Amino acid sequence: MEQQSSGKLKGEVAVVTGAGQGIGFEIANQLCTEGAAVVLNDLDEKLSEAAAASLAAKGYACVSVPGDVSAAGCIDNMVGTAVKHFGKLTIAIANAGITLFGDFLTYPAASLYKVMQLNLGGSFLLAQATARQIIAQRSGGSILLMSSVTGHQAHKNLAAYGMTKAALEMLAKNLVVELSEYNISVNAIAPGATLTERTTNDPEYIHTWSRITPMGKPATVQDIANAALFFVSPASRHITGQSLVIDGGWTSVSPSPY
Repeated sequence: MEQQSSGKLKGEVAVVTGAGQGIGFEIANQLCTEGAAVVLNDLDEKLSEAAAASLAAKGYACVSVPGDVSAAGCIDNMVGTAVKHFGKLTIAIANAGITLFGDFLTYPAASLYKVMQLNLGGSFLLAQATARQIIAQRSGGSILLMSSVTGHQAHKNLAAYGMTKAALEMLAKNLVVELSEYNISVNAIAPGATLTERTTNDPEYIHTWSRITPMGKPATVQDIANAALFFVSPASRHITGQSLVIDGGWTSVSPSPY
């Protein structure tokens, strides 16, 4: 069934990172459905191009800028592409991230730096570049960071990942001080277990998370994207520095999946 559009984001221009599939793609899809033009990024060039093409085929304004968002050059390219193709940039959603599991006592330094460079560095630099562009435009806008329930509750073998996700929520709070005078809101969402192309490859995933989630099932990508759209829409214009957990109640009880 085609999504019904209210056109509430008509005239907005967004960058969404890590959007070749899963949550990021659904966010891009919903942004387009609501009238926004979207610059879609993914590390996987083929995935990025195919995702953008699928949205463009529906008549939506969407272009692909593949690349590694932990590199400042990639972020500058995305912002520049948004301005070149659509005249401005008003929304950034820092969805790109990486999960590298590992026992704390043996966790490699290389893995730690990789998780920090992408999850923290990429998000920080995207927010920075977007804010600079929005300020230059004097347009106001929205920045959304992608946290996780692991930034709220301890999760085995995810010390480094959880640390970065908690830090992103602090970044959202801190940027209230830096960016509110420019009419830029900064918020975060923290998904819990979610059915994506990656998680559904695990035959036990749905069963395990349905059993330990109070609402009886994991989230869908639509559940997460719905919250993302709220934070970048006019409906949340007076909300900034906040983090919203979307986990079917899991963090209220926090049973381990192991």
